[in-house]
Amino acid sequence: MKLKLLFTTAFLCCTFVNAQMAKTFYKHDKYLSSDKLEGRFVGTKGNNDAAAYIKKYFKKYGLQQFNDSYYQPFKVFVKEGINKMKSDSVATQNVVGYIEGSDPNLKNEYIVIGAHYDHWGWGGQGSGSKKKEAFAIHNGADDNASGVSALLCILEEISKQKVKPKRSIIFISFSGEEEGLLGSKYFINHLLVPKEAVKVMLNMDMVGRLNDKKELYMGGAGTFPNGVELMKKLQENSGLNPVIHAGDVGGSDHVSFYKVSISAVGFHTGGHPQYHTPDDDIEFINSEGGALVSKYIYNALTQIANYEEALFFIKQN
Repeated sequence: MKLKLLFTTAFLCCTFVNAQMAKTFYKHDKYLSSDKLEGRFVGTKGNNDAAAYIKKYFKKYGLQQFNDSYYQPFKVFVKEGINKMKSDSVATQNVVGYIEGSDPNLKNEYIVIGAHYDHWGWGGQGSGSKKKEAFAIHNGADDNASGVSALLCILEEISKQKVKPKRSIIFISFSGEEEGLLGSKYFINHLLVPKEAVKVMLNMDMVGRLNDKKELYMGGAGTFPNGVELMKKLQENSGLNPVIHAGDVGGSDHVSFYKVSISAVGFHTGGHPQYHTPDDDIEFINSEGGALVSKYIYNALTQIANYEEALFFIKQN
């Protein structure tokens, strides 16, 4: 009877945590995908406001700064016609901070977790919009307000740990992804820590539309030792059915890491008709699913940051 009671209490606690995380996930996604931010296009006030929002939570949850700033600024060239802009070079920024690891030696190694926050603004000719003929706000609730929402949920959970993971963790939200992974490329070319110290990168791009089969797709799980086995193990009691690929690294910001021989895993919940259209809005977001995905990736992050064995890059075909 006592054992059953304990199990019931644990189940209720888990349910409560997921419900709370779902509310938090929804809150972040709702703000980042609101019309107020006008699609978060690089170089715009909406993009800068999104960066400031992310920065606020990085500071709130205790991330340390690199070079006395949470911003890593860079320039992006914008083609004429996109977002009703003239051809020009515009300023934007990655938002980045870190948690120092608790192990005296392993704290000199870094796990990176990230998600891009930019999107296509008002779209237009030359943009990645699937409806170029219509000037309308592309809110990008799934692409990729959802990834940033997961990032902030995971950070909040990490901040509650009394003993932090052994390895240090860099949290980063990239800009300029839609223009060709520009934020992650800039980060790789201007690393804030030694390259050899960066061991694994986890990336979330479109994780807000978990389907009825509870499928979380990932590529690159085989790019670090026993990665596939770890991801399969984490399926237990996760409420998810992960679709795990050792290779098939994909096409988002983690590719920038993989190309320079850093282990990289990309997570997403699949495509949909609203992708890169003005219809990618908050009402389609599955926040309960977002909470399950966030918890799964949180568990993966902490397991990898505490890995007993050495972490090294494994090339995949």
